[in-house]
Amino acid sequence: MRRSYSRALGTAALAAVLVAAAGCQDTSGDDTASGECGGKIAIFGAFSGDNAGLVLPSLNGAKLAIKQHNDANADCQITLQEFDTQGDAAQATPIANEVAGDASFLGVIGGHFSAETDATMPVYEAAGLAMVSPSATRTDLTSKGNKSFFRVVGNDATQGGAVSTYVKSQNATKVFMIDDGSAYGAGITAELGKNLGPLLAGSDKIQERQSQFDPTIAKIKAAGADFVFYGGYTREAAPLVRQMRAAGIKAKFVGPDGLYDPAFPEGASGGAEGSIITCPCLPADKAGGSFAADYQKAYGQAPGSYGAEGFDAAQIYVDAFKDGKKSRADILAFVKAYDKQGVSKYVKFAENGDVDPTKVVIWSYQIKGTAFEPLQELKLS
Repeated sequence: MRRSYSRALGTAALAAVLVAAAGCQDTSGDDTASGECGGKIAIFGAFSGDNAGLVLPSLNGAKLAIKQHNDANADCQITLQEFDTQGDAAQATPIANEVAGDASFLGVIGGHFSAETDATMPVYEAAGLAMVSPSATRTDLTSKGNKSFFRVVGNDATQGGAVSTYVKSQNATKVFMIDDGSAYGAGITAELGKNLGPLLAGSDKIQERQSQFDPTIAKIKAAGADFVFYGGYTREAAPLVRQMRAAGIKAKFVGPDGLYDPAFPEGASGGAEGSIITCPCLPADKAGGSFAADYQKAYGQAPGSYGAEGFDAAQIYVDAFKDGKKSRADILAFVKAYDKQGVSKYVKFAENGDVDPTKVVIWSYQIKGTAFEPLQELKLS
């Protein structure tokens, strides 16, 4: 999931959450934190704004992993500092420069959207900082030769293939594709299009912040589509599907993880009922260990999209600090060689930074009311 807004660059919001005091570590100009154990990491993403509901479960999962470690290890405290980008690459870039220039930061969790990830990868790589993303899925992020970027989720090529397999299994005859023109929306829709073949009945592009969709709706009707796939985010998807239903279109609505956000069914005013949402993220009850129960206890709700993946991203750094790693270089090497069972999947990275593709899972969810109910794990094509 990934969004780049066109907002003018303002002062980046900074919300510092000190999960524990960093009393066990000092900082020096050579990017090494001295002391017995522990250190400081940054996490950045859309923690406020139109699509925050998609990202907050991941943030909460990461905070949970750090808190559990700190509660159990008084002599090895880890500080997690939050940077709110609102998913905007223009806001994420100065934050990356700030973090990279502060020798006390030894690792980064993020980005959560692909555009902000793409914009900041070179900054973190130049600083020797490991960058572990819980949810940035654009396929080409790991084809750029970056040596410090890793992600614990499958990419859009995998998800696009799984969606294609799913719609074919549902006896779709005509699929109409729509994307919002963003790096994410255009990317995931293109990946699906590669796999649809003659099932593709038409396509259209909308714009970010568009609110009226009459031309697109007319094209869907003309195509006679029985399935509509939308690559994008809630802000545009909610009014789109609401207007589709008002126009009498009964085609099954399918969207990827960018719509795994409570604001989607809420904003669609019932129009999203029965929609299928796919995600390379696990249902809460499929996560390993006591994660789901611990998350429920901590936050009073079940983990949503990427909660388990956020936990796993943070746990990698927890394990690095517990192993005595104290410098950016040592932690980067530790992440690169990571090989351990997480709560979302077995976490081991390929040379390009992708998580082991044999461990990737894609799930489908159906919207009932405002809930995302798990349907099935999808076959990977």
